[in-house]
Amino acid sequence: MSNSGYNPKSKQSLFTLLSELPGQITALIKAEIDAFKADISGKAKNVGIGLGLFIGAAVFAYFAVLVFIAVAVIAIDLALPLWLSALIVAVGLLLVAVILALIGLNRVKKGTRHDPDGVTANLQKDVDAFKGVGDYDH
Repeated sequence: MSNSGYNPKSKQSLFTLLSELPGQITALIKAEIDAFKADISGKAKNVGIGLGLFIGAAVFAYFAVLVFIAVAVIAIDLALPLWLSALIVAVGLLLVAVILALIGLNRVKKGTRHDPDGVTANLQKDVDAFKGVGDYDH
């Protein structure tokens, strides 16, 4: 008689399997918490970068407003070439502000986007598997 493919540990008693269950549940919970932490930290990083870019855009917009004010004063007081150059600088600053704001908006959206296959879905699948309902791998 051949014992090929026989593993004595695969024939564990019900008592042994039940005694291992709390450890396996604890390991599963720890793994899900670690996955949740990793997911949240990635999203928080994107939100932080996006907010930093919004602050950068606000600074450039502030300087653009100051330049537009200078343009109005110079346009009244001086000849055309001086205010035209100030207007060009103001438009350039506003262009930079718009670009930073769009990049920041993109990063904030990326950081707050809902992931249907993420940690929440995995947790629900684990709960369903524990209850014995739904589709799950055996």
